[in-house]
Amino acid sequence: MEVRKGYKQTEVGIIPEGWVRKQLSDISEFITKGATPTTYGFKWESSGILFLRSECVTNNGIDLSKSMFISELANKSLHRSEIRSNDLLITITGNVGRIVFLNNQFGKGNINQHIAKIRITDLDFDRSYVYHFLSQDIYRKYFESIVTGQAYPQISLKQVRDANIFFPPTKFEQTAIATALSDADALITSLEKLIEKKRAIKQGAMQKCLNPDFYDLCDDADLKPNQRNHTNQKNQSSDKWEVKKLGEIAEIIGGGTPSTYVTHYWNGTINWFTPTEIGMNKYTYESHRKLTKEGLSNCSARILPIGTILLTSRAGIGDLSILMSEGCTNQGFQSMILKVGYSNEYLYYLMQTLKNVLLQNASGSTFLEISPNKIKQIQVSVPDFVEQTRIATILSDMDAEITALEQKLSKYKLIKQGMMQELLTGKIRLNQDLQD
Repeated sequence: MEVRKGYKQTEVGIIPEGWVRKQLSDISEFITKGATPTTYGFKWESSGILFLRSECVTNNGIDLSKSMFISELANKSLHRSEIRSNDLLITITGNVGRIVFLNNQFGKGNINQHIAKIRITDLDFDRSYVYHFLSQDIYRKYFESIVTGQAYPQISLKQVRDANIFFPPTKFEQTAIATALSDADALITSLEKLIEKKRAIKQGAMQKCLNPDFYDLCDDADLKPNQRNHTNQKNQSSDKWEVKKLGEIAEIIGGGTPSTYVTHYWNGTINWFTPTEIGMNKYTYESHRKLTKEGLSNCSARILPIGTILLTSRAGIGDLSILMSEGCTNQGFQSMILKVGYSNEYLYYLMQTLKNVLLQNASGSTFLEISPNKIKQIQVSVPDFVEQTRIATILSDMDAEITALEQKLSKYKLIKQGMMQELLTGKIRLNQDLQD
């Protein structure tokens, strides 16, 4: 590739010639790893100083749910493992190369030996810029390419110290780049929190609207304005619930697999689903593998109509999807064809609340599996068809809103990746002092 005038080729791509190369060891006071307190005679505490293990360091920041606590004495004794605000942390064993930047609100804590801390002390270099530079996919792949050990991959502290960072010539531009990328991160984080909130609201709505004991307590404040109109009928219809066995409201259909040694059974036009394809999306349209007519006629699978609820009965019991094109399944399913008067959309949401019931009714020594007879005997509460449709509409609208937010989140993440590629290689400059 031809490098245009004023630019140079580096291991991270083409960058302006005026950019400075520095190793992490050139600009840092400490690049060291932590230690496990119990190795030195200390015990875990119920509260105290935060202690981070490598699994706490994720691609999205710090997961405090996996953290521990140690005493003040342990914190002081293990001073080399102490961390504080403005430190960078990078995982050096296992899933190497995950990195976080501890902002000004962090305070202090400690880390174990699977994490390295980087404390940048040269004030000519922006710490947040270093964090974003090391967060690039190219750097993550670089760390993964130099690991040693197959059972437990790791990189050394020397390899971390020797890592090269390319800086714009002024701290102003470093900070401008870091601020732009941090703003993008903040937008992504806020959207992730909103999605998490919307999912929690949907779970609450499911628990209320799908349970006759709580049905009249459905909180209209959780619903969109167009959904609240439906709830005016709620009190008039809440007494129309019936207790039914699943076998009374749906035909339960298993699947099958033709011989994989007979080539003309395969690569046909008939959808044939396996459990690994189910559970990610509400609707399922097309399978990875397909059967021929001969393959279908030489196994116990049968064609399922559009609208069938695909239900996995082994290898992940209770995963669901609504079939949107005709097809069949392997023997890892007990799918449900709804009888007249019952909504597949309603039952889709209801079955999501019954996963524990399905697991409790499963058996098997090699792997758990639930039989069709067990599924048929499970009792559920079902309102009349009008109410089934109303409830399903409310929950579907919530799903649609969450899906739209998830699509927006994916878009923002792609935009941020593009920003990193442009800003961290100097293709776009943010230094106001530069002339076009």
